[in-house]
Amino acid sequence: MTMKYSRLYYPLSIAVIVTIWVVCMIPIPETPLDNVSFIDKWTHFVMYGTLTAVIWVEYAIRHRHDVAWKRLLTGGMALPMAMGGLVELAQAYLTTCRSGDWLDAVCNAVGVLTGAAAGWIYITLSRRCR
Repeated sequence: MTMKYSRLYYPLSIAVIVTIWVVCMIPIPETPLDNVSFIDKWTHFVMYGTLTAVIWVEYAIRHRHDVAWKRLLTGGMALPMAMGGLVELAQAYLTTCRSGDWLDAVCNAVGVLTGAAAGWIYITLSRRCR
C-alpha cells in the first residue's frame, strides 16, 4: 500500500501516531497527576493501546470482507511495538528534556497487546453482526 492510500484509509491512526511522537518529544510540564504512582507508565499503556485499537478498527472498517491476519498482525502489532522502542531510543538520544526508559517500552508493548485484543474483539463481533 502506498503512502497516499495510507493517508486516505488510516487518517485516525496517522493522527494518533503523530500525536504520540509529539507528546513524547516535548517537555511535559508538572501537573497534579505527577503525584499518581506510575502515571508515566499508565500514559504509555493508554497511548499505545489506543493506537493499536484505532489501527485495528480502521483496518476492519476498510476490509470488511477479507481480513488479512498476517498483514494486520504486522501493521497492527509489530509496527506499533517497534515504534514504541524507537520512541524510547529517540527520547534517550535525541532530546535533552526526556529520557528513554526500558519499562516505558514494556508498557508500550503491553498497551499494544491490549489494543490488539480489543481490536480482535471488535472484528469478531462485527463479523458476527453481519
